Parts: sequence; structure tokens; C-alpha cells
Amino acid sequence: MRPLPLILTTAVAAAVSGSAMAADLTVSVEIPRLSVATYHRPYVAVWIERPDTTTVRTLSVWYEVSNVTEGEDWLKDMRTWWRRGGRALSLPMDGVSSATKAPGRHAVTVPAARLRDLAAGDYVMVVEAAREQGGREAVRVPFRWGAANTARASGTTELGAVSVAVTR
Repeated sequence: MRPLPLILTTAVAAAVSGSAMAADLTVSVEIPRLSVATYHRPYVAVWIERPDTTTVRTLSVWYEVSNVTEGEDWLKDMRTWWRRGGRALSLPMDGVSSATKAPGRHAVTVPAARLRDLAAGDYVMVVEAAREQGGREAVRVPFRWGAANTARASGTTELGAVSVAVTR
């Protein structure tokens, strides 16, 4: 008779802690309008890594998806992302790949269900942009997974403000 209450208590505690950990993640990325002779929309990669720089998961990759062969050739210009795991991905990927974006503010929202295996703790959101006939820049934003919080950083050339919001 005793083991049943213990099993029920454990099951209820797991359900409560699982739902308490459930959170959505929103990354806001600003692509600045640049006054240059030849402007090409940047390729952008958004991924999560641990503080020791090991990659956890790629969340979004913006590149020329209309011409897949040529578009994929230039992904390696996002050198940090490419070396840390981009080259191992098979693109295009549902929910990850999309076309390049025009200057302005863009959001990547990841539902809790897609990050259910991400343990609570400290992480770094990395956004890297590379532009043909332009520069390359990576912005790193430390954040905490498992509790509601926001964090923000800013680029200087290819990227503007980058913010991360963890909501319940």
C-alpha cells in the first residue's frame, strides 16, 4: 500500500516541474539599413550554445533558399556557425531554414515543445550575419533557460539590437 502514494507523488512532482520548465523563447534580430553602393541581404544563423561555446541547437538559418545550390555554397561565410555545427546540418530544414530578410526587426519564436530537452541553466544565444560584398559579425547574448528573463546585446555593423526573451 505504501509504494502507490510514493509513485503518485513522484508522477505529480514530475508533471509540475515539467510544466514549470515549459517556456517559449523569442529572439529579436535587427538588420540595419546600410548606405553602401551594392547591398545584399545578409545570411543569418541563430543558435544556442553553452557558456563553454559548445553548440546546443541551431534555431534559424536565413539564406537564399530560392536557389538552393548557390545559396548553400555561401553558408560557410558564417564561419563561426559553420565550424560549430552548420556544416553537419542537412539544409533546408523545416522550421529552421528561411529566406534572407530585408533591413528591419525580425523575430524567431521557438515554442517550449521544441526545446523540451533543453536543461535549465545558463546559455548563450548567438546571432551571426555575413553579407556578400560586406562584413561578418556575431552577437552573443547570455540568457537563462528555465525562468522568465530577457537579455540584450547590440552589433556594430551587420547586426543591430539582438534580444532574447524567455517567457512562460
